[in-house]
Amino acid sequence: MKVTALAGGIGGSRFLLGVQAALPDADITVIGNTGDDITLHGLRICPDLDTVMYTLGGGISAERGWGREDESFVVAEELAAYGVGPAWFGLGDRDLATHLVRTQMLDAGHPLSDVVAALCVRWKPGVRLLPMCDQRVETHVVLEDEQGQRAVHFQEWWLRMRAGVPARSIVALGAERATPAPGVLDAIADADVVLLPPSNPVVSIGTILAVPGIRDALAATSAPVVGISPIIGGAAVRGMADACLAAIGVETSAQAVGRHYGGRGRTGSPSAGAGAGGTDGAGGAVGTAGLLDGWVVDTADADTVVPGATVVSRPLFMTDLTETAAIVGTALDLAGV
Repeated sequence: MKVTALAGGIGGSRFLLGVQAALPDADITVIGNTGDDITLHGLRICPDLDTVMYTLGGGISAERGWGREDESFVVAEELAAYGVGPAWFGLGDRDLATHLVRTQMLDAGHPLSDVVAALCVRWKPGVRLLPMCDQRVETHVVLEDEQGQRAVHFQEWWLRMRAGVPARSIVALGAERATPAPGVLDAIADADVVLLPPSNPVVSIGTILAVPGIRDALAATSAPVVGISPIIGGAAVRGMADACLAAIGVETSAQAVGRHYGGRGRTGSPSAGAGAGGTDGAGGAVGTAGLLDGWVVDTADADTVVPGATVVSRPLFMTDLTETAAIVGTALDLAGV
């Protein structure tokens, strides 16, 4: 079976472990978000790609959910001693080696997709990991408070400010000029099932969809597309997704996120109907073309209705690998594969 998944960082990575457990013989392709990428100390850092790679490769810090296990922070401490920031971005010594290798390869002219493939030779994540694009895309957040209106990198808003300053808008800079990385469109077109894990719908999945061609490929693929809600009972499962949703005018609810993605309403769907409009990850209009054939929500949200998509409910907390694999199994059953 060919499975393609769009994924952000921690939640998406943990869900992917469940995909591997549920389908140990599947050919899995992961299209990763690169909008969170940032350059610090001259190094190109790709947090979401690295989190997927480390998690599936067995090197992630289980306690933090990001960065390396058995990590030390000597370099970060020395930078702080020199008064060099930012102090809000945790840069571990083991993790630093990954960023050094990536930056050297990028500076030598290798595209990001080739760099990711090279890094994965070491980690052997058991999936084909593809960046959404090779071009540089960075998510920035427009703020307005007593300091006036300004834009900051998403990482600063997320890590330093903890999304505490309301965002006027969220912009994926460079996305409109980007093109899908080699293999991305084919992975969507050739899949037996496409999964949208419970990653942030705005700055993870939404940013991937902001790359021209990817949304259209999802809308057109013959494979069933099933998403898993990142919202349970009106609250984000992890992080500050509610602050991101507010920035694009979407309510923090499983129903609102499902309708934001929209139902495809394909012939034969048990609840086929009109698609739903909304906004993309950068806050722009996406029209009426929906993406979902199925939407898996928590039992707390069992009354969710997404026109054009079939909705099923079950407990969605990924408490352990067995439960995560069971969630994946529900999504596969809904897809009919």
